[in-house]
Amino acid sequence: MFNISISPSETAIFSVLIIVWGLLLYGGFVFGKIDDKEKRRMPLSTRLASSFTLVVVGWLWFAFEQDTDIGQLALWLAIGMSFSFIGDVFMADILPLQPYVLYGIVAFGLGHIAYIIGLVHIGQTLDSSFPNYTVLIIWWLIGIGGWFFLVFWKGERSFLHYVALPYALLLASTVGIATNTALGHPAFIIIAVGAALFLLSDLILAAELFSNLHFKLIGDVIWLTYGTGQLLIVCGLILYTTLVAKT
Repeated sequence: MFNISISPSETAIFSVLIIVWGLLLYGGFVFGKIDDKEKRRMPLSTRLASSFTLVVVGWLWFAFEQDTDIGQLALWLAIGMSFSFIGDVFMADILPLQPYVLYGIVAFGLGHIAYIIGLVHIGQTLDSSFPNYTVLIIWWLIGIGGWFFLVFWKGERSFLHYVALPYALLLASTVGIATNTALGHPAFIIIAVGAALFLLSDLILAAELFSNLHFKLIGDVIWLTYGTGQLLIVCGLILYTTLVAKT
């Protein structure tokens, strides 16, 4: 049986950090000023700060759990969140690196590889028949479909259009592996939902970048789904322990 434990002091620390994350992300949306293009209300500073807060949460979770049976998972989730934060910095286009989208894809891709390594490790511990390839294939088809209709189908095609395919498959693999672990233990349902939200956010972003999708506050929708997804991935077991396992 898979056991999760968290002390009252650790619960308090994580609660404060999650509240800080929420104030930064959702507070930035509520109190921010809409930009000239009507893409977002969230300031860049609160977006990046919310992402960095999850990096802190990830490494604290590893520090607290490194000697337990989820230590390896906590390590890889922390590494993955760190790469995702780097990807956020690239996608903010504040560094003298071009094309910034490619750098962002590489950073996010490395983050998802880390997520997958951690989830595969714990999944094999939970179930010797892991993974269920039917689940993976379903998510791969969703990823391919999203790439084809939102990225590849319309307009001229560049190198980035083709790079987006393996990236979409990588994100779909994270969701598929997370879904597999959730089938092995309900504690991972929250992580699976988080991975699905990340994929949804990225599909919306892809539609904006490659198919010129635009609607009011599209940037905030992308960040609200992405940020919430990242929270659920990195804090999934913490939230399960404090909100579900002890009720």
